[in-house]
Amino acid sequence: MSLNTEILQKASNEARGLAIDAVIAAGKAGHLGLPLGAAEMGATLFGHALRFNPANPRWLNRDRFVLSAGHGSMFLYAWLHLSGYDLSLEDLKQFRHLHSKTPGHPEFGETDGVESTTGPLGQGIGNAVGMAVSGKMAEARFNTAEQVILDYKVVCLAGDGCLQEGVAQEACSFAGHNGLDNLILIYDSNDVTLDAQSEASQSENVPQKFEAYGFEVSTIDGHDMVAFLAAYERAKSSTSGKPQLIIAKTEIGRGIPEVAGTWKAHGEGGAAYEESARAGLGLPKESFYVSDEVRAYFAEMAEKRAAENAEWDDLYAAWKKANPEGSQLLEDGYARKVPSTDELFASIPEMGDKAVATRVSGGKALDALAQKLPLIISGSADLHGSTKNYLGDADGDFSKENRLGRNIRFGIREHAMGAIVNGFAYEGLFFASGATFFTFSDYMRPSVRLSALAKLPTLWYWTHDSVGVGVDGPTHQPVETMSSLRSVPGLDMIKPADAEESVGAIVAAFERQDGPTGLSLSRQNLPSLTDIPVKTRREGVLKGGYIVCQETGDLSGIILSCGSELSLALEAAKELGDGVRVVSMPCFDRFERQNSEYQESVLPAGCRKRVAVEAGVPDSWYRYVGLDGKVIGIDRFGLSAPGDVVLKELGVTVEAVVAAARELGI
Repeated sequence: MSLNTEILQKASNEARGLAIDAVIAAGKAGHLGLPLGAAEMGATLFGHALRFNPANPRWLNRDRFVLSAGHGSMFLYAWLHLSGYDLSLEDLKQFRHLHSKTPGHPEFGETDGVESTTGPLGQGIGNAVGMAVSGKMAEARFNTAEQVILDYKVVCLAGDGCLQEGVAQEACSFAGHNGLDNLILIYDSNDVTLDAQSEASQSENVPQKFEAYGFEVSTIDGHDMVAFLAAYERAKSSTSGKPQLIIAKTEIGRGIPEVAGTWKAHGEGGAAYEESARAGLGLPKESFYVSDEVRAYFAEMAEKRAAENAEWDDLYAAWKKANPEGSQLLEDGYARKVPSTDELFASIPEMGDKAVATRVSGGKALDALAQKLPLIISGSADLHGSTKNYLGDADGDFSKENRLGRNIRFGIREHAMGAIVNGFAYEGLFFASGATFFTFSDYMRPSVRLSALAKLPTLWYWTHDSVGVGVDGPTHQPVETMSSLRSVPGLDMIKPADAEESVGAIVAAFERQDGPTGLSLSRQNLPSLTDIPVKTRREGVLKGGYIVCQETGDLSGIILSCGSELSLALEAAKELGDGVRVVSMPCFDRFERQNSEYQESVLPAGCRKRVAVEAGVPDSWYRYVGLDGKVIGIDRFGLSAPGDVVLKELGVTVEAVVAAARELGI
């Protein structure tokens, strides 16, 4: 089918009109620069080149389109609407309105056809790289010599701002190194950033930089649909084994001469010229106008795409018949089916009574599950030897030569690791995790936040979690990190106290389907809570909090803790007498999701004499100890010395807990 440039140019201008009208309807709030500047590329992609079926938005072999420059959301909404997705003209009129399908930035799960939540610039590039890795892994696992059921491309549209972000550079370096030739990155190069021409902040040679990363690069006029399609088809069919970069030179805000080509076109500046813009684009005065000819063209394309999907269904049916086990695995993966909680626990052997670091026991638990669940992926930011989450019998490392490898060496790229792991979750087939030291979670914080916002079932595996790290000193002692991450809505932060609680933490992460789980794991060995049954410890983590030492007399007070400091609480309770209860609180959010009866059984409201102990900033504990209680914590940065020496120097000791309890009259 040849490119119908006449109708697609008409569609380009009508898409520009939709963007202008939506921004006007939103009270002149929104970004017009990209939707207007990239309109011809949108017409070529959505009107001709991309493989998708709007009637089946999650078709397994669709091309994935990611708009990394998420501020240009009306670009995506306009083309999804014209293509026939479940996004009506009325939805476009509700752009940026409360509870609409057209929020200010695209949000995964809110709008059919939106593949990932891309707010902060550069995130979408990392997400696209994650999708591309997932695609390569899926091809290696499920395609056969007789039937190639998966060969989709991941197409990402990004701008100057995206490529200036460090996360994008990290992700692109990773993509080039791993030869992700199913990735097509389109750089909307309009020489403009938000408040200046791009020359004010960048001067590098982009083609040479990306060639050095390992990309194949081409440069074209982004308004020339024929040239763009030729570059896209070359990228799609390339046999170089490299990811592709298409540098598309465009004029930002094209269609509004008063601001086009300048930084003023980035946002809503051009909205003031709506009438002259409509006239210049050949549009009627009627707002939200789409011609019958454009409607008819995209309706015809929708039929062709549905037919292509149906043809693939036949191919898939033949493959499924020949590969019943593989098809079950594939379908269960995309359906996010996991074994029952009991089955997950049964897959992980008991850890024994030996004192062990929770980074070690957590890694053993993850590895045990990976042997049973072949879609588990584990990665680390160049720290497998320290984070201990390497999967020992999982086809080795993912690489150009080994697409079956389930261990990913992300390199020292924490932020890209976060965005790439999110990309796996958006794609939906594999369960991926990323590991680094807890203090370096700050390097990946925007990606972690987005995983919670988008409700992605990701696993963040963080180790070396307190001043107990010791001699590396305060730069590596994350005193404030746990309290900070507990404040992220939708992120379950779990800090296990021993090996069996670590098992519970790993199972909790796999059990959860509606959001991410972060693990805070120790470097130092922690004693096993041998007085408590294995089942109680494992299941106690799933509930977020549970009693580890029941009072034998009248309840006089409660000591709360988690992780490495729980042993201090238990030792203090022995000194304080038979009226003291000790509660392990590995996950606040999970505890808050329990019913009120369970919460009351663990933390009875009538007992207000409470002490909490944790080697970190104490703020988050006051929700449980209240104004009447006390928290033994650390309100300063740490010290360089052996971990036990640091804890004593900073006052995180059994003696401090006992003294605080006695001050309360416990």
